[in-house]
Amino acid sequence: MKTLHIDCTFGIAGDMLLAALVDLGADLEGIAASLRRLPIDPFTLETRPVDRCGIRARLLDIALEPAGGVHPHDHGHEHVHGHAGHPHRRAGDILTMVADADLPPRVRRRATAIFTAIAQAEGRIHGIDPAEVHLHEVGAMDSIIDILGVCLALEALDVETITATSVPVGYGVVSMAHGRFPIPAPATLELLKGVPLSTFEPDVTGELTTPTGAAFLATLVDSFRSAAAGTPVEIGYGAGNLDFPHPNVLRVISMETAVPDQGRETIAVLACQLDDVTGEQLGHVIELLLEAGALDVFFTPVTMKKSRPGHLVTVLAPLNRAEALELLMLRQTPTFGVRRHDTSRRILERRIETVETPLGSARVKIGSLEGETLRTTPEFEDVSALAFRHRLSFVEVQQAILAAWHRSRERRPRP
Repeated sequence: MKTLHIDCTFGIAGDMLLAALVDLGADLEGIAASLRRLPIDPFTLETRPVDRCGIRARLLDIALEPAGGVHPHDHGHEHVHGHAGHPHRRAGDILTMVADADLPPRVRRRATAIFTAIAQAEGRIHGIDPAEVHLHEVGAMDSIIDILGVCLALEALDVETITATSVPVGYGVVSMAHGRFPIPAPATLELLKGVPLSTFEPDVTGELTTPTGAAFLATLVDSFRSAAAGTPVEIGYGAGNLDFPHPNVLRVISMETAVPDQGRETIAVLACQLDDVTGEQLGHVIELLLEAGALDVFFTPVTMKKSRPGHLVTVLAPLNRAEALELLMLRQTPTFGVRRHDTSRRILERRIETVETPLGSARVKIGSLEGETLRTTPEFEDVSALAFRHRLSFVEVQQAILAAWHRSRERRPRP
């Protein structure tokens, strides 16, 4: 299982993380090509080697092309709230763009979680609906590129789990669109709820962790630890633009960790009972929980105190997402508490095969037990896409895919 460890001993910013992931091996040209398919302003994207206190690192360069001409990206640890020619964007508009974009599912989930967290933080600070928040730093086009670029880089590196060290925030005063505030900026501190802060005290004043960097830690990190666990494979360094007495770099480490037993695994079961929600609210909650990494979510009709009808909300969660999902349930439902217990489950060995059919290619999920194939299920997204394309029923396409898969099995040479 591939794990990424983020060593943010000296802080974290969006451009530093993207540069570090490119230094680790993510294909910058591929990332840029994916970004250019989105409805964003024209840009150029590159990295260059720099030296930070004797440490070789990559520095990210983004050049945007607003109406007034090209300008460079503002690099790590500078609290930037937008640029001339790039008006602030509503959080709802950014989330719609991500939802409509042709992105891998894991990229879409991660990007949605990041932008949602920032919008909710800004909404709490300013007392407005998160969807109506006009995002400042992340509303700037270069910061949107940072966030989506990081999610694309994580996908390119096939990162499954992310850990990180505690994070310093710096000290002093930062200038913002709403005035001058002590470091950490309000949005940064709001996003860092539940994230352990370090005691590192820099020799100079300055912002070490930006709101975008805080959002990455708050939404993507599965656990915080003082050191990486596992076997280091590759190391990448991303630089900030400022020169500090300490190395202004972010280090990321690709770790190989033991693959868990595929036959049995431990999961968390989260539950709460609700008697004051509508069906629309429940539907919204189930989407949020699944986007946040829940294995499954289901509702059971129950009779509560005083014979009130209600719903039992049950969430099956990977252990490394259980705490985040608990917090989401507390924030997004009227419940006053979430119950949790850990249990084990026996699972089939799973693999994905792609089969060619007269309708087009489709993926098939194969479930096996001790080498024997027990389940064969076409992937829902592929069945749905082919059904729309050929104007066939879902069942007709499903049967065609299964028939093609069985024919491909018959053609395979016997051992």
